[in-house]
Parts: sequence; C-alpha cells; structure tokens
Amino acid sequence: MTKQEKVAFVINKLNEIYPKVAIPLDHRDPYTLLIAVLLSAQSTDKKVNEITPILFKKADTPQKMLTLSVEEIREIIKPVGLSPMKAKGIYGLSEILLEKHDGKVPASFEALEELPAVGHKTASVVMSQAFNVPAFPVDTHIHRLMYRWNLSTGKSVKQTEKDAKRLFPKEIWNKLHIQIILYGREYCPARGWNLEQDEITQKIGRKSVIQAYHKNKKTRK
Repeated sequence: MTKQEKVAFVINKLNEIYPKVAIPLDHRDPYTLLIAVLLSAQSTDKKVNEITPILFKKADTPQKMLTLSVEEIREIIKPVGLSPMKAKGIYGLSEILLEKHDGKVPASFEALEELPAVGHKTASVVMSQAFNVPAFPVDTHIHRLMYRWNLSTGKSVKQTEKDAKRLFPKEIWNKLHIQIILYGREYCPARGWNLEQDEITQKIGRKSVIQAYHKNKKTRK
C-alpha cells in the first residue's frame, strides 16, 4: 500500500466505526471548553467531566471564576491532578480574559497560547472545537497511533502534528483527530492492546511494532 492508500484506508475505516463524533469533554461555550481542556492535561476526560459540573456550578464565566480564590479552585479540581498549577492557570487566564479580551475567549492561536497554562494542544482543541478553525491537536493517543500506523516517526508531538497535517485533508482535521482518539482508546490502547481487534494496525501497522507485539505475546504465554 502507498502512503496515500494507507491514509484513505484510515479515513474510511474511522468513518465506518465513528460516523458521528462528539467532543469528549462536556462544556457549554468556549470558556467552559477552555477550562475543561486545561483540566484534562495528564487526566482522563471521564474524571474531568465529573469535576467540571461542580466547578461550573460555582463559576462558569471569567467574572465568576475571579470571585473564587486560587485555593478554592484548587480544592474543587484536586481529583484531576496537577491542581496547584491548573488552579493558578484558571485564575490567571480568567483575569487576562477580562483585562484584554472583554471576558471572551479569543479566536486566535497566538492569543490563546499567551494565556497561563494554555499550550499549543489546548489552543488547538479550542480553535477546532469552539471556533471550527482547522487544527490537529495531538494527544498521547494520536501520537501513539500515528507511530504504530507508520505515518509518523514518533520523534516528537510537534513532528506528529506536522505529519498528520501533511497527510490528512484539512477539511476533516477537526473530526478526524477525535476519531483517532476514540479508536486509540477502544482498539489500540497503550496497555492491554489486542492486535487481533485492531483492524487498522493489522492492515497498515509498522512492522517493528507488530513484530514486538507478537514477541511479547509469546513471552507472556
């Protein structure tokens, strides 16, 4: 298979399995999405979705968030991990949104990445899902699958994003990155991976990855 045939196979298979996708993080508007994405760093969407209703009941706008102290925010978000940094980030970005952006989340990568605790991946999610601007946020699942599928070298998240944007049509980036995340969780996880259920890696996977899988399987027997 050529690389373009592999890409077409991935797109078709993901559309077959996930014809419709929803953003995994519960939110109501760009601000609540921004906060949810920030909270999801090194945590699970499930855990974030358990915490955000509690937080957003108290504060779902930058104005309301500033009525809480950093310590109060931290207490609420503790279960998602990295709470000291995340609480400071949430408070700090809420202040900047009010001071510089009239309390609204800016629709630009540059402005978003200037906010405390907001990196390129968080900005990409907000741009793609809140403002429908084509972006390809790369999380651990996408990074892993692009390597396993031999579509990227796995050298860095930056390289994976570059390769994904080069290989896949721009008009499907926003849907596709969610489809790959869902597939990674369901069929191609980091742990407890069953290659027999993973059609895409079986068909186009990197030879060294498949060989290592079978070698490990023999060792476990």
